[in-house]
Amino acid sequence: GKEKSLLRIMLEYEKGGELKTKSIDLLELSPSTDVNTLVGEIQKVEPLITASRTKQVRLLVQRLQEKLRQHCDHNFYLFKVLRAHILPLTNVALNKAGSCFITGSYDRTCKVWDTASGEELHTLEGHRNVVYAIAFNNPYGDKIATGSFDKTCKLWSAETGKCYHTFRGHTAEIVCLSFNPQSTVVATGSMDTTAKLWDIQSGEEVVTLTGHLAEIISLSFDTSGDRIITGSFDHTVVVWDASTGRKVHTLIGHCAEISSALFSWDCSLILTGSMDKTCMLWDATSGKCVATLTGHDDEILDSCFDYTGKLIATASADGTARVYNATTRKCITKLEGHEGEISKISFNPQGNRLLTGSSDKTARIWDVQTGQCLQVLEGHTDEIFSCAFNYKGNIVITGSKDNSCRIWR
Repeated sequence: GKEKSLLRIMLEYEKGGELKTKSIDLLELSPSTDVNTLVGEIQKVEPLITASRTKQVRLLVQRLQEKLRQHCDHNFYLFKVLRAHILPLTNVALNKAGSCFITGSYDRTCKVWDTASGEELHTLEGHRNVVYAIAFNNPYGDKIATGSFDKTCKLWSAETGKCYHTFRGHTAEIVCLSFNPQSTVVATGSMDTTAKLWDIQSGEEVVTLTGHLAEIISLSFDTSGDRIITGSFDHTVVVWDASTGRKVHTLIGHCAEISSALFSWDCSLILTGSMDKTCMLWDATSGKCVATLTGHDDEILDSCFDYTGKLIATASADGTARVYNATTRKCITKLEGHEGEISKISFNPQGNRLLTGSSDKTARIWDVQTGQCLQVLEGHTDEIFSCAFNYKGNIVITGSKDNSCRIWR
């Protein structure tokens, strides 16, 4: 993701009878870059590339891009099938490196797995009801939070499986949770209409976010950890100050339940998806809606930004996914091929692939720019409700109602 491959073009030219060379770094080149735009930008800052040389440079850049594409165009093969729990799975989550992942279940436990071997490392036991929401404190990955229908959240050591704290205070099921990026606080969202923030060190409640009129089903922090957004079945999304619990904005505009709410990477935009078949983009500073993304014929079940915040992907119950340009808000591609609703969508960190999981029992890998389906991950015998790339983009984990997890690599 962040480690850019260093690609250079070397220019040779004559000056005062001497042969000189100059190099241009192509930091922005990725498998999905528009080559013409990039060459145009290079020309603006590099007088050596005259109009007569443009074609040559474009070919060079295209060749480099082909190399890049081959580098990340490997197919995924089934590596392991894990029959993780006897009772149904609820969620699956990876640590940032992809070296471990966790599964939550109706059997009241969360299990920690080694990705490379498929071995079970720990069973986190102690909840008295379904373990529903689970997360690692990425990027660190040394702690795990579990949210349960028993109304509590527990904090665990990923290394030893020891329980550090049990956070008590919600009066109904916990259905979503998230660590702040600094890993000092964990936030929980509940059917009791509130969200609570808990101090990881002390185990104390920091603040309660009160104001929604129905259950909170999604929450996420901005990059700085200063703000948190909550999406609710009351059709609204609220932006809160994470330290004081004060409401900063209420985003009103959707006319059905919210399915997802998140900040763009630079935190300038907020993306919300809803059962009203639309996604909305909001200016994070003003709280004003700047665009409504339409085109789906049924509920939006998931939505996300790529890691740069330039692209948006949406997944719908209509069986299609779409990619939009976050700046122009135009639909770039439609991903068609699934035979059932798509409940999960995510970009790989490199930004050139999308992963979708569907009720048609398959997960699919797509080319972001063309919308072409590159691969169908088949084998699950019931709907896939969870799928994720690791940070390198070379491992995929899928979780299904058939009660198995599959590791693809």
